[in-house]
Amino acid sequence: DFLKKKEVQLTDEQKKWNKMWELWSEGEADSPYAELMTYQSEINNGGHDQYFINVENTGDLQKEMSALEQILSEKLNSNLKRAYKAYLVLEEKEDDEKAEETLEQCDDVFYENEEEINQALKEYASKLEL
Repeated sequence: DFLKKKEVQLTDEQKKWNKMWELWSEGEADSPYAELMTYQSEINNGGHDQYFINVENTGDLQKEMSALEQILSEKLNSNLKRAYKAYLVLEEKEDDEKAEETLEQCDDVFYENEEEINQALKEYASKLEL
């Protein structure tokens, strides 16, 4: 009957992707993928600025960043370091326009290369057992 909702069948790939995010939300995802997921999720919610603030408040930022170093490409790694330097400048002097501009540029570099992060996460998800 027309009103009955058609049940959506998820592919195994989609189920594994969902399971990966479930594991992450429960704090069960493997390193460095867990850190990568946190990084991606924070940047998409509020940029590098939000990432640094939230991770500093809830965890060990240096540990998180060294985990990311293991998985990010050279380009994204140096982008993260550049963003962190700008963030430190802003902690000292809140209205430093150059540092704010740098953070925005770093956000842009992240978005331009986000597919690379998605690829790494897809590879991780594909190894999970359903």
